[in-house]
Amino acid sequence: MVPAPSADNHGVRPLLKWAGGKRQLLPVLRQHYPSSFERYVEPFLGSGAVFFDLHGSGALEGRAALLADANPDLIGCYLMVRDRVEAVLAELAELDEGHARGREAFYYEVRNERFNAQRRDHPDYTPELAAMFLYLNRTGFNGLFRLNRRGEFNVPVGRYVNPRICDPVHLRAASAALRTAGVTIELRPFAESLAGATVGDFVYCDPPYAPLTKTACFASYTAGGFNWFDQRALQQSVLGAMRRGAWVVLSNSCTPEIEALYGSSEVRAAGLEVQRVPARRSINSRAHLRGAVHEIIVTPLLHDRRLADIVPRMLRARSAPPVSGSARAATARRRA
Repeated sequence: MVPAPSADNHGVRPLLKWAGGKRQLLPVLRQHYPSSFERYVEPFLGSGAVFFDLHGSGALEGRAALLADANPDLIGCYLMVRDRVEAVLAELAELDEGHARGREAFYYEVRNERFNAQRRDHPDYTPELAAMFLYLNRTGFNGLFRLNRRGEFNVPVGRYVNPRICDPVHLRAASAALRTAGVTIELRPFAESLAGATVGDFVYCDPPYAPLTKTACFASYTAGGFNWFDQRALQQSVLGAMRRGAWVVLSNSCTPEIEALYGSSEVRAAGLEVQRVPARRSINSRAHLRGAVHEIIVTPLLHDRRLADIVPRMLRARSAPPVSGSARAATARRRA
């Protein structure tokens, strides 16, 4: 049996800030981890919140994990943190000192004159590029990764008083998790990752979210973006994986198009259902438009609790009693 991740899991926190990162929804997502599996597959790595959660609970011990994404900068950074963490830390320490001296001016110097230039001239990732990626992630606006039409990173500087840029303890812990036996990190499109998913696999999909408004698009994390045709192709890949016996959980924004896409009879026939869950968005440039929204969670039709009764950590009342170990064990037995 897989150890059940709990609300008091103190594992490694995600390596990156990421638009739509799932750390806040982990209390919900944990309710839908399978009671046992042989391999974990994450086709949209992003911040890796679910991977680090599973690792911290011991659920991946003795099991394989495929961490994949189509973003070469993201995968390049993860590989450098895994393989050359001390060199990345040395570069990051220098960036930390530079930011303390120059702040906004230093940010744009790194972004425009160093990061984009090196990405263009030297596509193979180095510890220096990985350190700049981490620096920009931790000092740029809300941790966004966005490319313009020329493929250049163009996120503006964030408004942080004292950002934590160089954290050796955290980076070394993340590196150790990524070096765990059986964990592989690959640059590959989601369709390839899902094509191999079958019986014994636990798949979590966290794709670039469909925008809630016509102007709120944060999906340009690769040169090609992520459009409606990609969302439809993902749905078909998810259905294929379910029909082959994989356990698939997916999250996305709560838009009429996405709800219709995953609320169809075809999806239910494949053994999936859709529920809404409260969440919080913080990536709108206008503060008054940030706050509580709904997201959707697509899960196998094997649970007997409504997601409306499970509230994400950040929206949960402080007085709410914790879920007992016996209750978690009972839920796991019902799913087994």
